[in-house]
Amino acid sequence: MDHSAYGSWRNIATDDAVSLSFGFPDPDLFPEDKLHTSLKTVLADEGDDALQYGGGDYQESLTSFLKEQERERGIDFETHELLVTNGATDAIDTVCRAFLEPGDTLIVEKPTFMGVLGVFRNFGVNIVGVPVDDDGMDVEALADLLETRQTAGQESPKLLYTIPDFHNPTGTTLSRERRERLLELATEYEFGILEDGAYSDLWLDEQAPPPIATLDTSERVIRVGSFAKTVAPGIRMGWLTAPSKIRTAARSVASGGTNTLIEGVLGKYCEAGYFDDLLPEIRETYRAKRDHMLAELDRQMPADVTWTDPTGGFFIWVELPEGIDSQSMLEPAAETGVTYLPGPLFYPDDGGSNSLRLSFTYVKQDEITAGIKALAESIETAR
Repeated sequence: MDHSAYGSWRNIATDDAVSLSFGFPDPDLFPEDKLHTSLKTVLADEGDDALQYGGGDYQESLTSFLKEQERERGIDFETHELLVTNGATDAIDTVCRAFLEPGDTLIVEKPTFMGVLGVFRNFGVNIVGVPVDDDGMDVEALADLLETRQTAGQESPKLLYTIPDFHNPTGTTLSRERRERLLELATEYEFGILEDGAYSDLWLDEQAPPPIATLDTSERVIRVGSFAKTVAPGIRMGWLTAPSKIRTAARSVASGGTNTLIEGVLGKYCEAGYFDDLLPEIRETYRAKRDHMLAELDRQMPADVTWTDPTGGFFIWVELPEGIDSQSMLEPAAETGVTYLPGPLFYPDDGGSNSLRLSFTYVKQDEITAGIKALAESIETAR
């Protein structure tokens, strides 16, 4: 595809349109008062240390909290270690710098998170997509791909990137059976797995199956997490959990320079129980918005339009009738009153022309109603 399309959607005027495009948290859920309290406590208790290179003791509280959270998911810290990073994208970039070389093959879901495609392309790798269905990545399609490549004498992929929980952009969740099969394939073909858990805490109906990292017995899974969706994106704080030898390799190339003050503030925030206290409200808010968007899609969409039914996360993936191009429809849709992200943005190759991503988290319910109405009208006009 024309990669200039990645920026074209940003140029669409949105002042008078409902934005269902941004994967942003609801700003009403930002814990400003609790973060302020945590900051005051850190500065009062640690003073200059909190502002100096290296930070203070509350910085270590964050690592302790994250390790306990990961232990509850099933990570064994006898064999694994944790590295705090400047957000999840920084963690992914660190993994790439540690393990990828130009010409390597990297597998992604098709579609996948558009932001990470640019990161991968920076490393000069060959990006190969595997389709997604209602149960997440089609692992048997992956098996066929790997066998075909092997038969053709091509090297095994170096790494596979997946968002197994409440996938961005489709909202689907990888079944446990597929997680186990994926690990079998990773062992057979000797590739690593980069598991992006950015949405793992944001289950709305029921929790996702255990993380792939907790099912791994061959020490080849790196798990990435982020506070962007559960606290606030502006804090730019994430982490990676990996087998000790992999974490050591990642740390050796990590740029470092994490914001130790914010680490301390988050450490105090989490230690005080604020993180756990807010999650039920986040889930309740997003469940209501998700349900409202699904109801409006059901009520207003033309009969030949389909969409996913996510059990968590931020997104719904919409499939348009053949012949309707979501990229071409974007500007007239904005004039009608709605913006979204066109499907091609999420593909490593040509694909997704008749699909689009909607986000239900950022806008109010009345805006969702108006936005879906405008989208339905735009689809009918585009026929």
